[in-house]
Amino acid sequence: MSVKDVIAPFAVWKRVFEKPYTTNKPLDERPGAPRYRGFHTNDIDKCIGCGTCEEICQNEAIDLVPVDGKKSRHGDSGLRPMVDYGRCCWCALCVDICPTGSLGMSNEYVWVDHDPEAFRFVPGASDKEWDKSELGYSRAEEYRLLDPVRVEMPMLPPEESEKSFLEMVQGYSKEQAEKEADRCIACGLCVATCPAHMNVPAYIEAIREHNVEEGLRITYEANPLPASCGRVCSHACEYVCAMKNNGDAVSIRWLKRYIADQIYLKDYDKVLDHPDELNDHRIAVIGAGPGGLAAAYYLRMMGYSVEIFDGNEYAGGMLRYGIPEYRLPYGQLDKDIEYIRSLGVTIRQGVKVGSDISFELLYDQFDAVFFSTGLPKPYAMNVEGENHPRVLSGIQVLDDVTRGEKPSFGQNVAVIGGGNVAMDAARTARRLGCDVAIYYRRREEDMPADEEEVHEAKAEHIDLITQAIPISVRDAKEGRVTLVWGKARMVDKGPGKRPEPVLIEDEIFEVTVDSIVSAIGQDADYSFLPESFLGKVRIERGKVVIDRFGRTGDPKVFAGGDIANNTRDAISAIANGHEAAKGIDWMLNPQTTPR
Repeated sequence: MSVKDVIAPFAVWKRVFEKPYTTNKPLDERPGAPRYRGFHTNDIDKCIGCGTCEEICQNEAIDLVPVDGKKSRHGDSGLRPMVDYGRCCWCALCVDICPTGSLGMSNEYVWVDHDPEAFRFVPGASDKEWDKSELGYSRAEEYRLLDPVRVEMPMLPPEESEKSFLEMVQGYSKEQAEKEADRCIACGLCVATCPAHMNVPAYIEAIREHNVEEGLRITYEANPLPASCGRVCSHACEYVCAMKNNGDAVSIRWLKRYIADQIYLKDYDKVLDHPDELNDHRIAVIGAGPGGLAAAYYLRMMGYSVEIFDGNEYAGGMLRYGIPEYRLPYGQLDKDIEYIRSLGVTIRQGVKVGSDISFELLYDQFDAVFFSTGLPKPYAMNVEGENHPRVLSGIQVLDDVTRGEKPSFGQNVAVIGGGNVAMDAARTARRLGCDVAIYYRRREEDMPADEEEVHEAKAEHIDLITQAIPISVRDAKEGRVTLVWGKARMVDKGPGKRPEPVLIEDEIFEVTVDSIVSAIGQDADYSFLPESFLGKVRIERGKVVIDRFGRTGDPKVFAGGDIANNTRDAISAIANGHEAAKGIDWMLNPQTTPR
């Protein structure tokens, strides 16, 4: 030991006479810096409970929990983040990733409590002194961990698209799809919102991992029509995408399409699961639309022998006869159908139940019957003169074009309606060289048609006349027809309700055109059901009443699709078909749990 080591402790005594460096009141006199990362804050009304904060936390310091007064709804899980300060390291990654910007951190860092459980709390759900603090850490507005802008989809320009029935949407390249897939935060709100509850985060992850084969397998777990739905799905999932709260929603539909487009039909058998061996049960399916095809697919995968009876020349239902080829090319629809057929499902085309074969015969010869026959009957406008020969049905126009027949539009066409059928009929007429105007009784933002349909129709030089109520139809000279319509004012009906259009009596107008296309909605046709079954298969307000497994009042009869749900879209019909397949399996094998 050196002399220095011996005398060093005594050298400290010289500090006794120096000014102390201690702070008398450290908690009062040392506030956090303005951007200090202290205790968490959360605007729980702005928060959607997506769980991104929980997912990114490397210390597992965040759990999503129920909160009083918050219920799950579309786009909101109803849960809110609870922070455990025994684990939190105040890194603020949770704040940086939050898609709504609801999560922040105050500059408060002092919290004294004898109860350790107090330090596991839900920010924003209990009153804390720092809740209203304007100081602390929040994500800078210009800062993003993820790109808020979606990868632009290559499209045919309007000046080309309005002249042909070529598919408008060109599809993502591998690089574009993977870049778009990188934007997904895997929150799962899309899964809850999708009628078929497709595992969207999983198939998007498969794209990121360059494994489209796995993506296709995941897709087929809940949707056996990915090539079609990847083009025309109503994509409710994108409306609740967490990324939409601070940018663009992830292009979920286009990513599903990308997966289906990468694999040839001949290779499906190598990628997808094979069906169970055939059992002794036979199932009849009426209607080869999305609901019937989905039911047939899942029943066949369970080992059932399935026959589909359809009155049209080709399968597909409204996917083929109600959607123009520029949106859904027949080859892509056929890809989905042919794979289902290749599994051993028999599709009998041109066989109309009720005339070519009786419903009773199917009921007697098969162990169960599922019907999903769509909405083939157009609604009437209920205006004077609508039976004029120059008033055409929108759904019939689309049907004619699919069958290769050219509707007798003339040059000037007025389309009545604001849904997808109205948009498709108008855009079809435009592609056939017509000058087209759409008349809709509410505002543009109230239109039930997909946003892109409205946007594309306007880009194709189709006029949109809103708040226009049809009043009557009159004959005009030279084989033309006059539409009398009135301007509407919108009357607010309260929160959550659509405004009601009310005619302004002194604002009446007339327009003379070559034809009017009525596309205000459709209804079901139950004429194929005999009277003896109408008492068992209960119909209320035009809809077949079913339970969650598609069961009607008759234990052997199941139903689904547009005739049974209110959403009237392909993905809901597919979901109905899947659930009905589970219900039929459960009925015939009651000892099993529905799959």
